[in-house]
Amino acid sequence: MKKVRFRKKNDKHNVESTLSSELYRQLKPFRIPLILLQFFVLFGTLGYLVLEDYDLMQAFFQTAYTFTNTGFGALKEAEFGTITILFTTLLMVCGAGVITFSVAFTISVFNNSSLISIFKERNMIYKIGRLHNHYVICYHNEHTIELSKQFREAQIPFVVVDNTSDFEQEAKIHKYPYYINANPHTQLAMLKTHLSSAKGIVTFSSNIAENIALIASVRLFEKELGRKPYYVIANANTQEEIDKLKKLGCDFVVSASKLLAQRISAMAIRPDMENLLEEFLYKRDTKLDLEEIIVPRYSWLVLRKLKDSHFRDVTNVSVVAITQKDGKQISMPHGDVVVTSECKMLVIGSSEGIRMTKHLIMRKTKPKEVDYI
Repeated sequence: MKKVRFRKKNDKHNVESTLSSELYRQLKPFRIPLILLQFFVLFGTLGYLVLEDYDLMQAFFQTAYTFTNTGFGALKEAEFGTITILFTTLLMVCGAGVITFSVAFTISVFNNSSLISIFKERNMIYKIGRLHNHYVICYHNEHTIELSKQFREAQIPFVVVDNTSDFEQEAKIHKYPYYINANPHTQLAMLKTHLSSAKGIVTFSSNIAENIALIASVRLFEKELGRKPYYVIANANTQEEIDKLKKLGCDFVVSASKLLAQRISAMAIRPDMENLLEEFLYKRDTKLDLEEIIVPRYSWLVLRKLKDSHFRDVTNVSVVAITQKDGKQISMPHGDVVVTSECKMLVIGSSEGIRMTKHLIMRKTKPKEVDYI
C-alpha cells in the first residue's frame, strides 16, 4: 500500500511537471516585451535621477507615466532643460513603440499558441484527480457515446480519452464530464486520467493493434503500481481478434455484431424472458437485481453446503447459478452443493438483499444471523 501511495504522488508530480514545462514553453516568447519594458523603466529612472533633482520614487513615477503616455505635468516638467526635454521625448516615443509592439505580440501569441487549452487541461486534470474507482474509456466513437449515457444514468464515474484533433468539441457535444485529449496507450495519458486509482479500462478502437497496445500498456502499468489487476473490457470484430485480446489479458471482449445477433435471437425465441431481463437488468430503480458475487478464500462459506447459508431466509435472495474456479457452471444449484473457494455466485433479489448477502459472504466466521436459523 505504501508503494501505491508513493506512486500516486509521483504520478501527480509528473503530470504537473509536464504541464508546467509546456506552460513555460508557451509563455517563453513573452520574455522579449518584458525585458524591453524593464530596460526602459530602468533607463528612464536612472536618466531622471542624473538630469533632474529627483529622488528615486519621483524618477520612477516620472518614467512610468512618461513611458506609458498616460499623463504629464504631475511633477516639475515646466523646469526641464533642453537635454531633459529631449530625453523625455525619446522616452515617450520608445514607450509608444514598446507598448504597441507588446500588445500586437501578445495578441499574436494568444492566437497562435495553446495557452488557453493548457489552462483548461490543468483544470480538468485537477478534477479527474479527485476520482476514485472510475473507468477510463479509450477512443471516442458511437460505442463510447452510448456507454457514457449508461454510465451517467448508473452514476458510474468515467474519463474519456482520445487523440483526435476535434475531440474537445465532441466531448462537449456529448456531455462527457471528464475527458483528456491524448494518445490513450501512452504513459502520460494514463497519468492524466488518474489510472492509478481507476477500477478498470474500456477500449473501443476499431483498430485491433491499438487495443492490443493499450491492453499491454495497462498491464505493465498495474505491475509497476503493484496493485490488483484492472478490469479490462475491449471490443473486437472477429473470433480471432477476441482470442488474441483474451490471451493478452483482456477480462471481457465484446463483439457488437455477435451481441446484436444474440439479443435478436433471444427476442425471437423467448420474447417474454427478454422483456423480463430488459426490465430488471438494464433499468435502474427496479425491485429486482441480478449480480455475481465472488466467494473469497477466507469466507466462512467455503467448503460448506449452500443450504447452510440460509440466504433465502436471512436476505431474501436466491442463488440461481454457481461458476466454479475451473469454469464449471452449476445452474439452479440445490442445497447440497458445496461452495468452493473463489467461485462466483449469481444471485437474484433486491439491491438491499444483495448488499447484505455480500457482507455475509465476506465474513471470516459464521454470522450470528445464520446461526440462529
